[in-house]
This record gives sequence, structure tokens and C-alpha cells, in this order.
Amino acid sequence: MRQEAKEKPRLAVVAAVQLPNVSDTEFESSLAELRDLAKTLGYSISATFTQKRASFDAGAYLGSGKREEIRAYVDSEPLPGSFDTGTHHAADPAAGRIEAILVDHEISPSQARNLEKEVGAEVMDRTMVILEIFHRHASSRAARAQVEIARLGYMAPRLRELAKLAGPQGRQRSGTGGRGAGESHTEMDRRKIRDRIAELQQEIDAMDVERKTQRARRQERQGLATVALVGYTNAGKSTLMRALTGSDVLVENKLFATLDTTVRALQPESRPRVLVSDTVGFIKNLPHGLVASFKTTLEEAIDAGLLLHVIDASDPGCERQREVTDRVLAEIGAGEVPRLRVFNKIDNLEPHGDVTAQAAQASREAELRAAYPDCIVMSARRSDDVASLREAIIAFFHRDQAEAEILLPWSAQQHRGRIFASCDVLAERADEAGAILHLRGDRATVDALAAEFGAPPPG
Repeated sequence: MRQEAKEKPRLAVVAAVQLPNVSDTEFESSLAELRDLAKTLGYSISATFTQKRASFDAGAYLGSGKREEIRAYVDSEPLPGSFDTGTHHAADPAAGRIEAILVDHEISPSQARNLEKEVGAEVMDRTMVILEIFHRHASSRAARAQVEIARLGYMAPRLRELAKLAGPQGRQRSGTGGRGAGESHTEMDRRKIRDRIAELQQEIDAMDVERKTQRARRQERQGLATVALVGYTNAGKSTLMRALTGSDVLVENKLFATLDTTVRALQPESRPRVLVSDTVGFIKNLPHGLVASFKTTLEEAIDAGLLLHVIDASDPGCERQREVTDRVLAEIGAGEVPRLRVFNKIDNLEPHGDVTAQAAQASREAELRAAYPDCIVMSARRSDDVASLREAIIAFFHRDQAEAEILLPWSAQQHRGRIFASCDVLAERADEAGAILHLRGDRATVDALAAEFGAPPPG
């Protein structure tokens, strides 16, 4: 019987310079995030190379000694399974080669090219890694357009340096024999990029108008309340979305597993009917161009009546995650939207020393509630926790609602469907004149019904 060949793993290494103003905790957190990004791209990280320097090497980002160390490691072909140890292994024909060096900063094309030549593997900086993930995962027309704008915006300022690397041909001007008053190839490329970005932005603007119109009509017609899940990527937003709405939202332990906004109704359905939307997650060093490009996706947060800020309670860096999300929300104009902080994944806390898992969770919950008195501490995998969160969401939207009693005459019973669709009927009784309905709903709707049908007679 023929034995199937095992697929070789895609191997990469992470390389980073720690500058003097970056603490060890911040540095390691950023490296861990880049390793997670690499996993999303399908890489296995076999080693991490770090260097403390006062500044980046102007020619190739890392110092010469560290570049030589990485070259030796790349040439040694590390064995699969011995990942992130930094140890060297003898060459093994069955092992996969190092395909990429992932740099934890944004670097120039000349730095990338020089580093690539010296270490013998493709170099991808942090921004390029994120752009590639966005490119692979965007599925809707709007998200694809936004990703393309971000990629073009990333490339535009690099064309001049790329032209230098290409030599005289890159600087050749159009016209007879490459001479004359024409544009250089670089200038032509940059103009084409500007034109394409403008074209894509027009498409996005048109989609924005259409989407806002549809959203306004939907809310006006059905009296909907809206909730947006926001937060750091991999904080469990998709799992929580699935638990709250019973939807088949993709749940995957990868950063940016989904980029397109998903909207589903809260289940079981409530009055008012609540729509829940998931949004793209944030990371610490999300390039500013991507924040701007994904503003359309994040506008679900701007337009929401309530934000559920989901934070991974088990992550030691969760306070940093909170700060990142708060800052980005402020940038897109959602800083004033009411929010409920939801500390998720409390069940991921592990026992340590003589402390049991249960005690560790209780201690962490007490700590979070002391810091954020109105927060919710939960696990999206526990149905009781999800039910409590659902009640908190409904209670929020009931807070600004009004109640009234109306008399629906027997001759006007054809309006029952409309009333029951727009309000919560808390009680009903009958008398000779008609049905007396005790209503609760948004103030404008209740006031309009009270004006239309009037109050029941006293007694």
C-alpha cells in the first residue's frame, strides 16, 4: 500500500529589535501577538531572534551579528516540532526549510531587501503580515475594497525606494527612447495607485450610503435596538456572538478569523428586538491606514445603541487590550457610545501553586469587579453566564422605555398585530368598550399609540 506523503510544515522565524523605551513586558507581548498572526497565515514559528539596540540598523534593521546568526539557523534547516527554542539542528532532508523571516516592526523596502539577501529567506514586516491576513480573509465587496485601499496605501510611499533597488530601469521616463518630458515608471505607478484608491473610495462611499439607508429603514420599520461586539481580536467575540444569537458564526482560534461584519438577532428574541453585530478585532500595532480603511466595518460600533466591549479576562495583558480598544473607538468617533465591559474567558484561568482553578477564577472576578463595578465577568461557554448577559442587554434597552395603558376598541382589533409587533404587551384585560393593553416600548412609539387610542376609563 502506498504511504501518503506528509505535508511539510511552513516554517518561519520571528525577529525583533527591542528599543530602550520598550519594556520587557511590552516587547514580549508584541512578539506573542506576531506569533499568533503568523499562525493565522499558516506558519509554524521555529525560533525567535531578539536584539536590544538603541535604534534599528539603517541598512538591514538588525545588527550584522544577529543577521549572521539567523543565516546560520536558516541554513541548518530546523526540525519540525522543535519550535521556538532557538536551538540549531543538523540539516534533515525531511524537514521543511525556513520560508520567511517575520519582523515585528514596519521596515523600509531597502531594509527588507538587504535583510533578505543576508539571511536567505523572504522578509515580511508586521504591516505586510497583517495586510496579507486581511487580503485572505475579506469576503464581502466592501471588505475587499477596503483591503485593497490599505495594500495600495502601503505600497505607494515605497515605490521610490523600490525604484532605486530596481536600478536605472525603474527611473526610466516614458517617451521616445525613455527620454523626454514623460513620467518615470515610478511616477506612473504612483499615479495609477492614486487613481485606483480614488475609484475604490467612491465605491465604498456609495456602499456606505446604501448601507446606512437600509439600516435606518430597518430600525424605523421594526423598532430595533442594536448592539455591537468590539474588542481585541481573539478575545472570544465570535464565540459570544454565537452564544447570544444561536448563529453559525465562524469560531476559530486565529487572529482575524473573520473580517466582515456579521449581524444576527438576539435569541430568544426580545422586545424590543435586538440586533447583535460582530466587528473586526483590534491588535496593539494595527497600522493606522488599516484603521482608516476599516472604518466602514467599524461604523457598526458608531451606530450601535450599546457596545459590548469583550476582553479576555485570562490574558495578563488584558488591561493593554482595553486601552487599545478604547483608543481606536475614540479615533472612529465611537468613544461616547454607551458600553458594557464583558470580561470573557474567565474559565481559562489555570490553577497555580496551591490555588485551585475555582479559587483563581473567584479571585480574578473579584479583582475585575472592584476595578470595573458595572462589568460582567463570564465565560461564553457557560449557558447561565450567557443568559445573564442577555438579561443585562435587554435591561439596558428597557431603561429608556415608557409604559402606558391604552384602550383598543372592539371595532379596531385589526390593529392588534401592529401594536404587538411594535411594543411589549405586559398585560391585557377586557371590558365592554374593548381590550385594555398595558404596553412597554420606546417612548415615541408608546406615546403615539396612547395618542391614537387613548387611555382606558378610570376604575
